[in-house]
Amino acid sequence: MTDKYQADPIIDAFLDDLWSTKGLSDNTLASYRTDLRHFERFVLTKKRQLINVDQLLIRDYLAFRVEQNFAKSSTARLLSSLRRLYGYLLVNVQIAVDPTALVESPQLVRQLPEALSEAQINSLLDEPNVDDPLECRDKAMLELLYATGLRVTELVSLTLEQISLRQGLVRIVGKGGKERLVPLGELAVTEVDQYLVAARAKLLGNKQSDVLFPSKRGQMMTRQTFWHRIKLYALRAGIHSHLSPHTLRHAFATHLLNHGADLRVVQLLLGHSDLSTTQIYTHVAKARLQQLHSEHHPRG
Repeated sequence: MTDKYQADPIIDAFLDDLWSTKGLSDNTLASYRTDLRHFERFVLTKKRQLINVDQLLIRDYLAFRVEQNFAKSSTARLLSSLRRLYGYLLVNVQIAVDPTALVESPQLVRQLPEALSEAQINSLLDEPNVDDPLECRDKAMLELLYATGLRVTELVSLTLEQISLRQGLVRIVGKGGKERLVPLGELAVTEVDQYLVAARAKLLGNKQSDVLFPSKRGQMMTRQTFWHRIKLYALRAGIHSHLSPHTLRHAFATHLLNHGADLRVVQLLLGHSDLSTTQIYTHVAKARLQQLHSEHHPRG
């Protein structure tokens, strides 16, 4: 059956609709395709088709994934894919009842992002040597990242026309093609301006590029390259906490909330479509405040 397997055309039609209406990335669409094809293969073993799946069959598949030791997060993503597929089929009157409607998602243990302290962030941002063109670029990138909470992919793909130092704003096109304006802050404006004046032309040499932060080859930097640069400066700063490509994004959100920012403002700045995604940072901020209270309050 594996050799003769051909995906149901419904899957491609659904993914084409997602691409055209939601503007999802190729990676996201590929994840949907993988999930749906795995599910369809299971459905075929039960002598059924995607179009006539019921709630019981979906529950059987979820039980199968438990037996196969699939991660709960993977199964939750799979179920999300199925909900979107059957929602699409329902809207297009290809089915009469959504079989996912009463199926509960697996309970996930929410992993809190590890946020660096403000002192650690200051140490990290102070590490680059601005007299070196490469490190001057990195300094501007780090300051911009911490000032705005951008995703690393959004940062490395910035072009000159997306940033206005005069207005102190950066225009971001995030997930799903959604656009947002994010304020920079004075320090970030200063560092980006210094980089543009003193370092960018040296990095480009004779090359032409509209990329704001080009690599040494004058091209768009990969997120992996910038991630390695972050780890380099963290090592030099003596920071041994677990870091991720989104370390400064996590710090941005957590530190804003620690200083009293409104959750919905942080949601807008981060570009989250769902407030529940942002709410995880309230737990991080609360934990940090409890720690500070315990350490410094006389009756902590």
